[in-house]
Amino acid sequence: MDEVELRQLRCLVAIVDEGTFTDAAIALGVSQAAVSRTLAGLERALGVRLLRRTSREVTPTATGLRVVERARRVLADVADLVQEAGSGHTRLRIGYAWSAVGRHTVAFQRRWHAAHPGIDLHLIRVNAAFAGLGEGACDLAVVRRPLEDRRFDSAIVGLERRLCALAADDPLARRRSVRLADIGGRILLVDRRTGTTTPELWPPDARPVVEEIRDVEDWLTEIAAGRGIGVTAESTANQYPRPGIVYRPVRDAEPVAVRLAWWRDDPHPAQQAVLELLSELYRSG
Repeated sequence: MDEVELRQLRCLVAIVDEGTFTDAAIALGVSQAAVSRTLAGLERALGVRLLRRTSREVTPTATGLRVVERARRVLADVADLVQEAGSGHTRLRIGYAWSAVGRHTVAFQRRWHAAHPGIDLHLIRVNAAFAGLGEGACDLAVVRRPLEDRRFDSAIVGLERRLCALAADDPLARRRSVRLADIGGRILLVDRRTGTTTPELWPPDARPVVEEIRDVEDWLTEIAAGRGIGVTAESTANQYPRPGIVYRPVRDAEPVAVRLAWWRDDPHPAQQAVLELLSELYRSG
C-alpha cells in the first residue's frame, strides 16, 4: 500500500480516459515512456494486471475497471481535501450544539455577509461537546459550557438568561417566572454531552431526578408530552419555539455564559472578527 502513489492513479485514469498511452502522455505533460513506467509501477505495487494493450486500443481488465473506479474516488477526495485546506480564508464554518446565538442569529448572519462578502458563513449544528470543533466539522464553535480541553481557546461573548421549559398545561406554566425550588422535585431532562444544566444548580437535598436525552428534538418531545421539564439557555427558546411548550425565566438561577471557541494553535483567520461581532451583538441586545 505504501508503494501506491497519486501520480500512478492519475496516470491510470488518464490512459483510460484518453484511450492511448500517447494521448495520456500529452494530457499529463510527460513522455510516453514515463506513462509506461508509471503504469508498470502501479501494476507491480498492486500485483495485478490493469490494462490490456493491442496495436489498436488500450482497455481495462476486469480488475482494472474496479481499480479505475476507486482511483477516481480517491483523486476526487484528494481534490476536495486540497480545496478544503485552501478555502480557509473564503469559508467559515461555525458549529453549535443546540442553538446558534439565539435571537442574535439572523442579525449575525446578515451583518457578517454585509461586512465580509468574501467569506462564506455556514452555521452547522453538531450535538457534541465541542460542537464539531474537535471533529474538524467546523472552524469555530459556539459553546455554553467551559472548555477544559487545552487544545482550544475560548472567550465569553455574552450572557443568556436561564429558562425553564414546561408543557403548556403544566401548573407552573401559568406563572410569569419560576424559582429553582419550584422545580427541584420534578424530572429534569438533560443532555450530558452538551447541556448547560446539571443537578448542582440545586442544593444537595433538593435536587431533581435526572433523565438523560440525546438531542434537542427528543428533549422538546418529552417536555411537550409532560414527561419532564428542562432548564436551558434563553437561545433555545428563540430557536425552538414549539406548540405545547412554554418557557419561563428561572429568576434565581445564574445566567449561561456564551463562548466562542477555536483551535489554540490554528485559529481561523476570521476568528477575531467573529469574536468582535458576537460580543457587540450581545452587548447591544
